[in-house]
Amino acid sequence: MARLGARLLVRDLTQLATPAAGPVPRRGVALAAVEVIDDAFVLCVGEHIELVGRMRDLPAIDGDVEELDGRGLCAVPGLVDCHMHPAWGGDRVDEFSLRAAGGSYEELHASGGGILSTVRATRALGAEALHARVARHAGWLLAHGTTTWEGKSGYGLDRETELESLRAVRDAGGSPTWLGAHSVPPEHDDADAYLDFALSEVLPEAARLAVAADVFLERGAFDATQARRYLEACRDAGLALRLHGDQFTESGAIPLAVDLGARSVDHLEATGDAGVRALAASDVVGVLLPASALFLDRPMPPGRALADAGAPIALATDFNPGSAFTTSLPLVCSLACTQLHLSPEEALSAVTVNAAHVLELAGDRGRIAPGLRADLTLLDAPDWRYLAYHLAGDVVAAVVRGGSLVVRR
Repeated sequence: MARLGARLLVRDLTQLATPAAGPVPRRGVALAAVEVIDDAFVLCVGEHIELVGRMRDLPAIDGDVEELDGRGLCAVPGLVDCHMHPAWGGDRVDEFSLRAAGGSYEELHASGGGILSTVRATRALGAEALHARVARHAGWLLAHGTTTWEGKSGYGLDRETELESLRAVRDAGGSPTWLGAHSVPPEHDDADAYLDFALSEVLPEAARLAVAADVFLERGAFDATQARRYLEACRDAGLALRLHGDQFTESGAIPLAVDLGARSVDHLEATGDAGVRALAASDVVGVLLPASALFLDRPMPPGRALADAGAPIALATDFNPGSAFTTSLPLVCSLACTQLHLSPEEALSAVTVNAAHVLELAGDRGRIAPGLRADLTLLDAPDWRYLAYHLAGDVVAAVVRGGSLVVRR
């Protein structure tokens, strides 16, 4: 945390790039509106930004100020990961090997692998180890330039592990989402019986710990009727709404998200033209997870079609042990440009201001501007577009979070 009144001057930056001011979420031509300042500085006071500009316009600063030499570096806003799963035990490396040999994700899930194998490992982990695991994953995110992140539960699917997962996300500095409807655990006969339990026994306390609720609306998980029941109960308890949707099949996720006014619908690998049009006509953000599609060898979501139609979009890692084992938003930006055919400018907005909007934080972060939170990701590069251009590169040189230097290579 920045000391109250402490000042940090990030000076002599080669470039500073930030989404331009304007309404959120960004869509259409506004998605690509990025302001670039050469030879720039950022003055942080406490946890917020005081001044931004060119070095030639830097005023005299009296009193104590810590200086960070930005020569050779480019600054972008602290990255925002609006979809990830940090709370789990064990790993899925055996499953990874089986899938590499030809087994599909759905087949492994149906045979007791997939989500349920991680449920078993997470339940066995214990509270202290679960908190340590989430804290470790938060450190991985920070090293890749992510200063704000959402963390889902969903690998406990019992009362105590779900609630402890939300506490672990909160304590590690994340925004907790209750993914209480991720899969049906083996102790319940079917999805409806499990929802009876989850909504009566877990939701009341989950609503006090979480800020949002999520559901996996997909063949083999929860159908649209069950997802509506779950989401309406969560909305009535005061939670914002999210959906995993159209990952493998179009099963009604987008119409449900639009009807309920969900904050986002995430994945969209199976979304067709009608779904693109429906999102473009709504305020629901389509969160695209290209690392997951790559990891599972699935079709990529229609990022270019969504952007061209004017749909609001964001990008995220989907970090989890089974289908997207990465914490790198720079890698996601590379995939967005090379596989989804977004521009570097569109990708930057999608991992900053639009991702912050999904988390209801765009009024505070996601851009570099006076009055906003002092979250900066500094790139060891001559051009800010190396964020996407340097594929899987060690491009993050330093991270400022809340006005304090927290990572420096």
